[in-house]
Amino acid sequence: MWTTTSGLRGRKLRLAITLTSVIGFSLFGYDQGLMSGIISGNQFTKEFPALYIPPSDSPDYSASYSQHVSVLRGAVTACYELGCFFGAIFTLCFGERIGRTRCSSWWAVSSPVLETVWTRPPSRSGSPSVSRAHNRGFLVCFEGAIIAVGTLIAYWIDFGLSYVESSVQWRFPVAFQIIFAILVSVGAFMLPESPRWFVMQGKDQEALQVLAALNDSSPDAEDVLTDFNLMKADFNAENGAKANWKTLFTFGKTQEFQRMMICCSGQFFQQFTGCNAAIYYSTLLFEQNLNMEHRLSLILGGVFATVYALATIPSFFMIERVGRRKLFLIGFAGQGLSFVITMGCLIAGGTGPTKGAVVGIFLFICFFAFTTLPLPWIYPPEINPLRTRTMAAAASTCTNWITNFAVVMFTPVFSDASPWGIYLFFALVNFIGLPFAWFYYPETAGRDLEEVDLIFAKAHIEKKWPYQIANSMPKLSAEEIAAMLREVGLDHSDPRHSSEHEKAEMAMSSGNSDNEHASNEKN
Repeated sequence: MWTTTSGLRGRKLRLAITLTSVIGFSLFGYDQGLMSGIISGNQFTKEFPALYIPPSDSPDYSASYSQHVSVLRGAVTACYELGCFFGAIFTLCFGERIGRTRCSSWWAVSSPVLETVWTRPPSRSGSPSVSRAHNRGFLVCFEGAIIAVGTLIAYWIDFGLSYVESSVQWRFPVAFQIIFAILVSVGAFMLPESPRWFVMQGKDQEALQVLAALNDSSPDAEDVLTDFNLMKADFNAENGAKANWKTLFTFGKTQEFQRMMICCSGQFFQQFTGCNAAIYYSTLLFEQNLNMEHRLSLILGGVFATVYALATIPSFFMIERVGRRKLFLIGFAGQGLSFVITMGCLIAGGTGPTKGAVVGIFLFICFFAFTTLPLPWIYPPEINPLRTRTMAAAASTCTNWITNFAVVMFTPVFSDASPWGIYLFFALVNFIGLPFAWFYYPETAGRDLEEVDLIFAKAHIEKKWPYQIANSMPKLSAEEIAAMLREVGLDHSDPRHSSEHEKAEMAMSSGNSDNEHASNEKN
């Protein structure tokens, strides 16, 4: 089994796992920023003339042909999202069976092969062909920051290679992904599988072995057994609360359907508020909407990506202190107003307003980076009940990739047809998100899962909005949670309604009893 640690233990092992994850997230961000700088580059369009749009003042320019090329550009870039969508479906169906490490290694081994095929010189025919609950918010924000760093790397590599007058101009940036993939592959083969996965597969000894290596301890040490028993308690609770897909359409006190739709809406708004229109196409938007020279648009794109990465830093400190709901509201308001600035400047025209339009796009990415970037990924595990958490999270992830595909597909077409209209569209979606978040998004920061269950149950019973209950309900102790669960009629004996502290105590008692029993048998 996948328990190898390559001789690493404790802090060194945790750092190695973190580094491998960082490289993987960087590759994700790199892929997002890759096409922006090369899709309109002279060497790329030279080898793929079907993707070239002549200047608007050229005699060869045709509005209908320009729209046709914009469709092709959108399709070429958006096919990445379709791959991600089907990859998410595959992982949902087979990921738990195969394991995290093997999924990562298989992907990382196949990725260099595909990238080599894509970037090899043309033939003669010319045809190329491991976290805890208390720091979950911080870690998701950290993941978002690393993705932004990957985007930054892609943008500046595209700019640097723009000075190369050969196909290396676009082949090297595409092939550079191989470096990320190889490093992730090496890390996946050299590092252990998740202890939670071992617990789910009934491989308790392997789970203890990995936990001992992570803690630089022994399998029978108290800290290892504590972590192990908590994992067992969570796994048993999830098994006891298992449900089918029909359960997602449950209403009443548990409100499974409403809670799933809240999470899906977060992913919908993340995409249709314009983030990936800007991230995937900022260079193209600067060049196409603002009539900038190609290399200047590449420089602005690199600065844009740098600002994006830096603007993720405030989320580390704000995600728990300010809370999820307020950050959603801040994000929608700030993003909408930013695009209003861009739209107004484009309508006004002229050199000065053009600079104002750039400012609007930069303001948008600043607001997005510390608000709407991490929030839709934090919300699903916090807001969904235990028995539907996996299925609801899968539904929200699929929503992300389908809407991501739609936005990346239509952005070049929309932008070409109406340079300012696309920003009006995204601004309106942001403003629609404001009342939606106000009424439907309750605050979950610092809340146990059972408290979120209570928020929706009490909202149903008292005919109030969930956010009203969340705002008025103080943080509850384990005893208060248990008493209130009985009060609203939720079965406290159900494992999914026992508090985290009670589950931990029961797990510890069970674990200690098992350990004592095993020790007595041994003696």
